[in-house]
Amino acid sequence: MQLGVIGLGRMGANIVRRLMEDGHKCVVWDRDPAPGQALAAEGATAADSLEDLVKKLDAPRAAWIMLPAGGPTDDTVTELGKLMQAGDVILDGGNSFYRDDIRRAAALKAHGVSYVDVGTSGGVWGLERGYCMMIGGENAVIDRLDPIFASLAPGLGDIPRTKRPAGADPRAERGYIHAGPVGAGHFVKMIHNGIEYGLMQAYAEGLDILQGKGGDAIPEADRYDLNLADIAEVWRRGSVISSWLLDLSAQALADHPTLDEFTGVVADSGEGRWTVEAAVEEAVPADVLTAALYARFRSRQTHTFGEKLLSAMRHGFGGHVEEKA
Repeated sequence: MQLGVIGLGRMGANIVRRLMEDGHKCVVWDRDPAPGQALAAEGATAADSLEDLVKKLDAPRAAWIMLPAGGPTDDTVTELGKLMQAGDVILDGGNSFYRDDIRRAAALKAHGVSYVDVGTSGGVWGLERGYCMMIGGENAVIDRLDPIFASLAPGLGDIPRTKRPAGADPRAERGYIHAGPVGAGHFVKMIHNGIEYGLMQAYAEGLDILQGKGGDAIPEADRYDLNLADIAEVWRRGSVISSWLLDLSAQALADHPTLDEFTGVVADSGEGRWTVEAAVEEAVPADVLTAALYARFRSRQTHTFGEKLLSAMRHGFGGHVEEKA
């Protein structure tokens, strides 16, 4: 298939590369021409502007936006919607708030343009590992774009298969789902990121306690000088708390045993806040997720070993650079 991709940052450029590896044709554009030129050298078609990108796409067109949530995505959707025609599709693969998706879809529908929200997880590793996707939109549109999603998804891989009931949607175990109507994809991804906050915080606090056992505040006879890199590594092997986040933690501790390279200032992308807001709306107790969000707020005032590990994990899976203290 042919796809336009707008926004060629950490994830956008690798989405293009993974699609091209599977034989798809990509037309690309970014405000900075350099990444588009680099991808053109690899086989993509670079556009000079949004208008040029639309002209280079064959109808019915499909254009995937991979930009920061909020203003940048809103402005691009609005401008792109004016350039596209009935039957075309705009996809947002960023971390937009799901209610923004609903509003955008309604505005585009008046012009016959469809809108699809794609909650995309995979970070800077997506090119190699594939992208887990949670998708919202109309059935017919999602089905038409399925070759794109299938190429981006991880596939079955070597993960043991779950015993699922007959007739279960096969896309889920290949790494992508049609979650529901517009907004559902980003809503599911929002909760995914809220859970991510809690998991990361649990690892950070546990390893912080282990690190503190050798501190001056502990009676000398009760101190342990523990090798955290070895502990994280052994937990990866057969432990019930093994995960990709633990893999990243083990690598970070192997590379930087004291984590002195990190300040411990931990940003939040917005989805953790939205998850907590959704919990309040639904009157669902979300003690762990809320505490994990608040821990990130506090990290901007004082910085613990655990918060440095949070920074290391975020850098590991998403290439996120710490905010300044």
